[in-house]
Amino acid sequence: MTADDTADYTVVIPTTGRDNLHVLLSAVDTCRGPRPARVVVVDDRPGGPPLSLPAGVRVVCSGGRGPAAARNAGWRLARTEWVAFLDDDVIVSDTWAADLAADLAVGPAVGASQARIEVPAGPRPTDDERGTAGLATARWITADMAYRRSVLTEVGGFDERFPRAFREDSDLALRVLAAGYELARGNRRTMHPAARGDFLASLRRQAGNADNALMRHKHGPDWRHRAGAGPGMLGRHTLTTASALAAVLLAGPRRTRRAAAAATGVWLALTGSFAWRRIRPGPRTREEIARMLVTSALIPPAALAHRLAGEVRVRRAARRTRVSPPVNGHRVTHDLPTTPLVPAAVLFDRDDTLIADVPYLNDPGRVEPVPGAADVLRRLREAGVKVGVVSNQSGVARGLISPEQLAAVNARVDELLGPFGTWQVCVHGDADGCPCRKPAPGLVRQAAEALGVDPRRCVVIGDTGADVAAAEAAGARGILVPTARTRAEEILSARQVATDLTDAVELAMNEEVST
Repeated sequence: MTADDTADYTVVIPTTGRDNLHVLLSAVDTCRGPRPARVVVVDDRPGGPPLSLPAGVRVVCSGGRGPAAARNAGWRLARTEWVAFLDDDVIVSDTWAADLAADLAVGPAVGASQARIEVPAGPRPTDDERGTAGLATARWITADMAYRRSVLTEVGGFDERFPRAFREDSDLALRVLAAGYELARGNRRTMHPAARGDFLASLRRQAGNADNALMRHKHGPDWRHRAGAGPGMLGRHTLTTASALAAVLLAGPRRTRRAAAAATGVWLALTGSFAWRRIRPGPRTREEIARMLVTSALIPPAALAHRLAGEVRVRRAARRTRVSPPVNGHRVTHDLPTTPLVPAAVLFDRDDTLIADVPYLNDPGRVEPVPGAADVLRRLREAGVKVGVVSNQSGVARGLISPEQLAAVNARVDELLGPFGTWQVCVHGDADGCPCRKPAPGLVRQAAEALGVDPRRCVVIGDTGADVAAAEAAGARGILVPTARTRAEEILSARQVATDLTDAVELAMNEEVST
């Protein structure tokens, strides 16, 4: 950027590694206007080599849990008044930062600011292009959406039960509105290139119908109207599917053949009408017509199946709910967390957390527990809390520690401080791209699975930002215990910082684990 001041906002960009990410980062860095306090890129790939990004960009991993979880991992690192979310496939203007600053110059009643999204498309757009074009008129999409950090904290951020880029933004906006804030449309403009999917892309998108079931559960039957989502086609898809099913069931016996023919006619009429509705505005190429005909026949039963599956999941969810007083005449339900104050498990980093740090420790005789370690572990076990160790040990990959030496050191730790319910150790180096190595969530998830607990009911205690980031990427809570090797920026970024190991366990035992 060319401005000489820094604004009170953080940019958060979830990514799956699209090529446009580098273009976007360059545009954010060079556009006119006040610089962001920080740019956070959230790597939401389930694995793979580390992203190669410009210096100064903070990268955290969310482990492929979807955009809602990725955005939560990003904004929780912010310390600014505003958090500006950008998708990794958008293109910002050369005045984006200046326009954003103007959009954010609003009163405290405004909780969020939405950009104006532009989608380039030809005169006869394809089905994929028309789908993307809908973003230009959609409400509250996080392709470019800024929220006050205090508002995100108040409402709990994005609901991570929405696993894909669908409805998670509308859900957050409705909760912010219910909390009494306004959502403003700004004047900054951001371009979102049209999507280009494969032959069955529109069929796979029907998975979003499951998220509609969750929206209805959370926001009531009129959620579509309030979210500006349109009436939907579930009723028509249900009729189409029912007529197809009736045609199949009635086709055998002679006495029902007339009814089967009638049902077939209804199915053909509904399917043909649906297909023509999708073919007519498009380019009408042979490939596009074939796609529309095939997917128009498959979409109705797929949409219905996903919706039914979503309804089943909602009804099976063992959550208590309370109903708030009507907000502007609308019902809003809030899930009450069922997680008790005591976590199910506490997972510890090894070096400089449980034992004194000796670089590339390969001698069990040099294992020395940190002060208070034995006492806090005894307290946890007496409280019925499971304990485990999650540790990066790249010395093995570097040839500085043999696997046998590592096993001997860990056995000595277990002898002095154990027993531990699980040991999860990553022996790879930074460049190996291991999905287990912290700050990736693999070790935390594996430890939770080994202990038979939900990662969301785990607390991870460690001395580096990687420990905290791994916890948050897995959905757990991280507590930082700084030591001499902990960087200042890691301390500033951590949501919870303890003075020592005893204080960290005190925090773990007396604060509710985030769900």
